[in-house]
Amino acid sequence: MWYYAQNNTPVGPISLDDLAGRIRTGMVTPDTLVFTAGMAQWQAARDTPQLATFFATGSPAVAAAAPPPIGRRAHDLTYRIVGEDVQFVEIELDPGEATVAEAGGMMYMTAGVQMDTIFGDGSQQQQGGIMGALMGAGKRLLTGESLFTTVFSNPTSTLQKVAFAAPYPGRILAMDLQQLGGELICQKDSFLAAAKGVSIGIAFQKKIGVGLFGGEGFIMQRLTGDGLTFVHAGGMIEAFDLEAGETLKVDTGCLMALTPSVQYDVQFVGKVKTALFGGEGLFFAVVTGPGRVWLQSLPLSRMAGRILKAAPGIARGGKEEGSILGGLGNLIDGD
Repeated sequence: MWYYAQNNTPVGPISLDDLAGRIRTGMVTPDTLVFTAGMAQWQAARDTPQLATFFATGSPAVAAAAPPPIGRRAHDLTYRIVGEDVQFVEIELDPGEATVAEAGGMMYMTAGVQMDTIFGDGSQQQQGGIMGALMGAGKRLLTGESLFTTVFSNPTSTLQKVAFAAPYPGRILAMDLQQLGGELICQKDSFLAAAKGVSIGIAFQKKIGVGLFGGEGFIMQRLTGDGLTFVHAGGMIEAFDLEAGETLKVDTGCLMALTPSVQYDVQFVGKVKTALFGGEGLFFAVVTGPGRVWLQSLPLSRMAGRILKAAPGIARGGKEEGSILGGLGNLIDGD
């Protein structure tokens, strides 16, 4: 069994597989101190032979811990993710740096941080005057988000900090868009914050089946640029690297993000009895490589459904989600 240190507090015991999963999601970095039986003292994960292979594969944890690539147009950010089940991310702003976030997501900031509310996302792609700002704001409105975002900048000559909290239990994942080819498609409510210069747009699902039954509708968020972006998912996160033609079947609500090269479709479960009484809904998502897919174990819609079923006077509970016994609405949605 393994332990790792977070905020000078031991976390564990956990298995090697669990530790590897936390390395992949960026919770454990090469500099994180770890300990297991046979060690004389705590040591950095990168110096531990059993863990060295995980960092040698180019996992997201390595990308987050490595120096930022040269030539980045978005602002470079230094950060730390704090917590286990209900996390927040603290971002360090050097003089002149800025980060953009959803309105209402800020947890705290130091005295020197300047906060400005703007139309759209404030990215470089919107330097077209008032029309560019209105177009950016309109894109956000289509995804169900606010017309406004908030820019947190550091106009001082000293280091400043700002933190953003996750809206519900889950994990915050740092995504380096430059290492992902400059683009990421994610569920419309997963964006938390990003370096200023990252554009927050929309991604239409062209197939009508995906739009009607895919869990996220016709529109998902498209994050483009070459900077760091922070997304949030419910529960735990697992990443899959799909080879060309490799297929994965996923509950529609559990699909959190994917690279643009991944094809996304929905498929009927195949058997009427399974669809009506199996508790998994009529449809599931089918993702086909090449590319990377991120899955979440606890979609917000699923958690909200459980809460409603348990609330006295609202629902009677005790029904399997997605089945006829649990309500016809969940039958189609799968959540």
